[in-house]
Amino acid sequence: MNPKCAKCSKTVYPVEKLNCLDKYWHKGCFRCTTCSMTLNMKNYKGYDKLPYCHAHYPTTKFTAVADTPENLRIKKNTSNQSAIKYTAGFREQQGTKTSVVTDPENERVKRNSQNQSLAQYHNLAEQRNEENQRRSAAADDLAGTYRQVGQPQPPKAVGSLYGRDEPEPEPAPVAPPQQQMGGGGGGGGARYQAIYDYSAAAEDEVSFLEGDHIINGEVIDEGWMTGTVERTGRQGMLPSNYVEPLQ
Repeated sequence: MNPKCAKCSKTVYPVEKLNCLDKYWHKGCFRCTTCSMTLNMKNYKGYDKLPYCHAHYPTTKFTAVADTPENLRIKKNTSNQSAIKYTAGFREQQGTKTSVVTDPENERVKRNSQNQSLAQYHNLAEQRNEENQRRSAAADDLAGTYRQVGQPQPPKAVGSLYGRDEPEPEPAPVAPPQQQMGGGGGGGGARYQAIYDYSAAAEDEVSFLEGDHIINGEVIDEGWMTGTVERTGRQGMLPSNYVEPLQ
């Protein structure tokens, strides 16, 4: 049975039948809905299952809405409802965890992430250690000597430091600094005079110049003592081989 034309509702025979927009048309009835211009399969544009030419094809246009008090109230209510729904959903998800299927791919990604984190941590730790070593070396250079725990240091001229890689020559046997500093290692209240300049390398140390007087000197360890610089009034630790007792 032959179908009916969508335009004139007459029978469409196969010779003049045109199938388009889910409908059947006579070739002469296939026209623009607005201007009735004859169309074909190459120059038509369909909208809502109706044919249009390019000039009269309906286009979407924005509609301006006035900000009336009623519209503003509706907008505010909509925003509040959205915020309430978001807050409720967020609170429902609090304290819950997402289950992840354990498969070989996830395990591989997890191991790679752990390895990268460990490598980065060790790299930062090595950089921190190197920086601490450089700071320690700079402090020793400012002090003018390399301190060794438990081994007395003989007096050295300013700037005469031995290299780290080269062994230091053994000093001649001398009496311990406590005996040279007078007297049984204590020396509380004794007066000393600086024979070299010294710059403090730590917060608990004091700086002084050659010729300064040190009062209230007290030897506390082999190579170190406490005292007050008479010129500046500062009190702290200082190397005992940088000063000599006053007669």
